[in-house]
Amino acid sequence: MLEIIYQDEFLVAINKPAGLLVHRTKIAAEEQVEFAVQKLRDQIGQRVYPAHRLDRPTSGVLLFSKQAELLPFLKVQFAERLVTKHYLALVRGIPAQVTGVIDHPLKNERSGKLQEAKTEYQVLETTEIPFDTTGRYPTSRYSLVMLKPETGRTHQIRRHLAHLRHYIIGDKKHGNNKQNQFFEKQFGLTKLLLHSYQLEFIHPVTQKHNVLNASLSGHFRETLLDLGIPSINF
Repeated sequence: MLEIIYQDEFLVAINKPAGLLVHRTKIAAEEQVEFAVQKLRDQIGQRVYPAHRLDRPTSGVLLFSKQAELLPFLKVQFAERLVTKHYLALVRGIPAQVTGVIDHPLKNERSGKLQEAKTEYQVLETTEIPFDTTGRYPTSRYSLVMLKPETGRTHQIRRHLAHLRHYIIGDKKHGNNKQNQFFEKQFGLTKLLLHSYQLEFIHPVTQKHNVLNASLSGHFRETLLDLGIPSINF
């Protein structure tokens, strides 16, 4: 069963688990896997239409419309940057500044053209553990970071943090293999620690300001505890 975090007669939102695709793609066309669209449709007994997307390994808030005619109103909000999204990520190292903006253009994977890309960040917690994960230092440091993307480029948060060399733990495409292997061997972690915990938007029918929150998944919370990071209200 998917965790439904919001529902009315027009919209429904879930806390998408890591590893679940939003809908069928060309990449996964031949895979015998489940998709959020079909699972939610079967669960609530009606068709649903995703208003946006989350990468397959990313967990968190995923919003759907129950009516196809409402979808353009939601998509316009995303396209015009009227939706506010907040993410949590566990990254390697400790950023030099507690808060900042990553302003680094990213290449469009289809056209090859550079596109504007900005991500705000804030360091929430830091930790240091007595393990040498690089072969260079006797300890390793990590940070729990809150991120707010101002633009919506493909894999933007993952690529921006990789640009700073603060790789997200569990990121197999843009991350650090040594770190991923250490976390899998030491803590049994095989998933990406990137979570969309909050989504703010205007309801297309009521015109009210909505704030949806999705709690952290078990594997994310367990890893924070393993690292000695205090329990947080997410």
